[in-house]
Amino acid sequence: MTTPLELQTLNEEIAVLEEKLQNARSRLNTASNLPNGSYQAPIRAQSSDPTAEKASSLHTLLLLADSALPLGSFAFSSGLESFLAHHPRTSTSPAPQTLFHSFLGLSLQSLASSALPYVLAAFTERSFRAHHGDSAAAAAVAALDRFAAAVRAPAADAAYPPNGHLAPLWGVATRVLGVARRDALYLFLFSHARTVVSAAVRASVLGPYQAQFVLASAELRARIDGLIERHCTTAPEDAGQSVPVLDLWVGRHEMLYSRIFNS
Repeated sequence: MTTPLELQTLNEEIAVLEEKLQNARSRLNTASNLPNGSYQAPIRAQSSDPTAEKASSLHTLLLLADSALPLGSFAFSSGLESFLAHHPRTSTSPAPQTLFHSFLGLSLQSLASSALPYVLAAFTERSFRAHHGDSAAAAAVAALDRFAAAVRAPAADAAYPPNGHLAPLWGVATRVLGVARRDALYLFLFSHARTVVSAAVRASVLGPYQAQFVLASAELRARIDGLIERHCTTAPEDAGQSVPVLDLWVGRHEMLYSRIFNS
């Protein structure tokens, strides 16, 4: 069954292709000295190798799914360490693995409601929408270049220096790399789940095999798909924290007597 997000993506692709076709016909008519509106069958270009295109797309997705991204994330637990510390072990308390699964669900829900709209907004930003194909990627590259220059040398009259927030940067970077919109959203949530699972392994809550079982599970895939469907139409101004207590756990991380992760 086709989802609303997939229908929207298909409609946008059709609109882009129709505009490209119209522009190509106009240029062909001009080059052939034909009056405006005359129809000429488009010249077929040699089709690219679909196998090579698929391999390139897979390579990009594998790079983005690497555990090194986001850089430095391995040093943080996204609040998991504080969450576990605020649920001390007793004879009647849930097992650490049970607590972990509860935290993972809440953490993904929080990220989807507060950050996913910014990923989507940056990916489909109007300044990129005016361009198509390679020119859209060029516009996104230019945006990243301007941001990098501002970080290296902020304006002297700027009240606040620029800050790099992962969600919009993820949206622009995946647009540059030509990643499909749904793949960009899915990878954003999956990479967070992978980071939390990795933290659970280092905190001795899960073993390596248990961690891979969680990442490969149908439950995680269904949870991520559901969050994308729920928030794919949320505007940035409507984004917000849906799990307020998560901010308390993160905020109290520095108060722990001992800790293995950064706050």
